[in-house]
Amino acid sequence: VAQPRAMPSRSEIRQWAVDGRFAASAALLPPRVAWFQVRARRLARATGDVFSLSSVTRPRDLRTLLTVARGRRRVVELGTATGWTAISLALADPQRTVLTCDIAEREEPQRYLGLVGGDVQARIELAVRSGSEGPADESPVDLLYIDSSHERAETIAEVLAWRPALRAGTVIVFDDYTHPDYP
Repeated sequence: VAQPRAMPSRSEIRQWAVDGRFAASAALLPPRVAWFQVRARRLARATGDVFSLSSVTRPRDLRTLLTVARGRRRVVELGTATGWTAISLALADPQRTVLTCDIAEREEPQRYLGLVGGDVQARIELAVRSGSEGPADESPVDLLYIDSSHERAETIAEVLAWRPALRAGTVIVFDDYTHPDYP
């Protein structure tokens, strides 16, 4: 005989609502990206990865970034964090390569790379170095996405360091540009 289910708690109901809103906003992303985002969120919750749950690029902002990135094959992201954005950028375009740089090596990017196939993994390079070190080679960059320290001086140093790899038509996207905590 089946036991009656206990009523969900208020916090469980609240979490379902938050997850539902996330899934609804993720549905506006390209299908492969949306599927990854929902699975990554589920994995983050299951593993207690509060950092990912609070710091990743939200689907609405990611949608804007993916729109700007359309047709851009070589993308550099400064500020990997947990890797969701780099993975999403690679998933959105099978011709795109993504170099993502962060000053700290974190375990999370490897965890979330496990959610995508080897073809996507092969197009993402994780580099542990400061964005202000600039490019390691002369390859031109089509999109430079800066989501690192959010400090004015460091952001300027990163743009100047990557300037040799920028060409006519390169787009630079600054994350949190209008965020009140990062003037």
